[in-house]
Amino acid sequence: MSPRRWTLVAVAIGSGVVFLDGTVVNVALDTIGRELPAVFVGRLEGLTYVSAAYLTVLAALLVLAGALGDRYGRRRVFGIGLAWFGVASVACGLAPTLDALVIARLMQGAAGALLVPGSLAIITATWEGEERGRAIGVWAAATSAFTLVGPLVGGLLVQAASWRAVFLVNVPLVVIGIYALRYVPESRDEHASGRFDWLGAAVLAVGVGGLAFGATRGQQGGWTDPLAYAAIALGVVAIVSFPFLMARRPYPLVPLGIFRSRAFSVVNAATLLIYGALYVNLALQQLFLQGVLGYSPTGAALATIPPAILLVLLSTRFGRLAGRLGSRLPLTLGPALMAAGALLLVRVPSGSGGWQVVATEPASFVAPAGFLVDVLPAQLVSGLGLAMMVAPLSTALMGSVPVRRAGLASAINNAVSRAGAPLVGAVLFIALSATFYPTLSALLPGMDTASPSFRAAVQPLVRPDASLGPAVAAAAREASTASFHLAMAVVAALFAAGAAVSWFGLRPGVQVVDLADEDLP
Repeated sequence: MSPRRWTLVAVAIGSGVVFLDGTVVNVALDTIGRELPAVFVGRLEGLTYVSAAYLTVLAALLVLAGALGDRYGRRRVFGIGLAWFGVASVACGLAPTLDALVIARLMQGAAGALLVPGSLAIITATWEGEERGRAIGVWAAATSAFTLVGPLVGGLLVQAASWRAVFLVNVPLVVIGIYALRYVPESRDEHASGRFDWLGAAVLAVGVGGLAFGATRGQQGGWTDPLAYAAIALGVVAIVSFPFLMARRPYPLVPLGIFRSRAFSVVNAATLLIYGALYVNLALQQLFLQGVLGYSPTGAALATIPPAILLVLLSTRFGRLAGRLGSRLPLTLGPALMAAGALLLVRVPSGSGGWQVVATEPASFVAPAGFLVDVLPAQLVSGLGLAMMVAPLSTALMGSVPVRRAGLASAINNAVSRAGAPLVGAVLFIALSATFYPTLSALLPGMDTASPSFRAAVQPLVRPDASLGPAVAAAAREASTASFHLAMAVVAALFAAGAAVSWFGLRPGVQVVDLADEDLP
């Protein structure tokens, strides 16, 4: 292959494994929670951290990582990120406890931050003009393929091998990516200052992580753990002080001047709400389908395919439409449809049948009536809304700032999209736990559902051990379903709030830059 084709292989794998781990891990969560022991955390608490740890570090370091690549060489930083991601994936795959897995996911998030901004930066530096557009198209198609096929491959790996294979499968991909990187030319910004806002990145991580961890830990411990209150207090201080810190830093992580653009501010506010709800929604659906309704990992993965197909088929068309008519309407209708899809999941009954897929039995790949009636309508409506929203959001974002700040705007928006998930995850963890046990208490009046031993054995969105008896199993299924319904109502409200922000915040018509180039440092 030519060096340029190897370059595409390298950047596609680098960004692909980051997206892959954002989707495939969801399929394995239920199995991880059942098979991996926990020392310091509860089951659902630990699974919440598995997702939140990855996204929190990824969000905090994205902007900083892009600057590091510009200064020290995009190929070099990208290569470090690939190798680091491979090592972190091995650590995840070999984790002996749920607590150790959370720490390894922190490492993965940091490595992913080095890969995400580097992919497009390398393409931009390697190709020009029409060839650059084709290269970006190939890269986008490859990452879409990772997103589309990833959950299905993950489900098959979990069933055929182990949940550990979901992480270890990254290793051969990383090896291929590192080999391909030999053919990637080095590039850097010769005008980069070499000054980085490490303090800003740390404060952002402490703010998001402190709030998410404190709220989750507090609910898990019945709000008796002083560590939870300390984490929340630290998170509040960090979040409140962040804009003041950015205003005083000579080279801020996030230049506040960019938020003088009304459209940029609106798009990022909508992103925080929509993507925060989206990431957590995908994880909770997997836990509910597998842990409550009895879907196999592959069956639960197949349930997520319809939205991915709609995204691949329709996203470009809605992007062209936004380029002609403006992004306001699709950024309103898209999240509104996603809200409707989440509300359709509120109607899924606890008795809905599972989808047990066995790789050696082709007939098991045929969707059962429970999926077609109870789950598929929600997936189709949500998928249509997602396809309607993704490309117009990027169009509105890129049209809201001067061209020379497009990279910074993209990095900030990427960070915002990940930062919302840990916060929303903490809120939904509180909602799930606060609903599950009172419902369980009402269904099992003669049992002490508040005792620590009972709560350790019976937790939301998981099938209890058969030794507890059919009455407890049936009550846990009903209580988990009620908790999931509440979580989906909260998700729908966040999607609707994102739609409202877009409708009232964006002006009608095609977005134009409303920020002068000289307004930014």
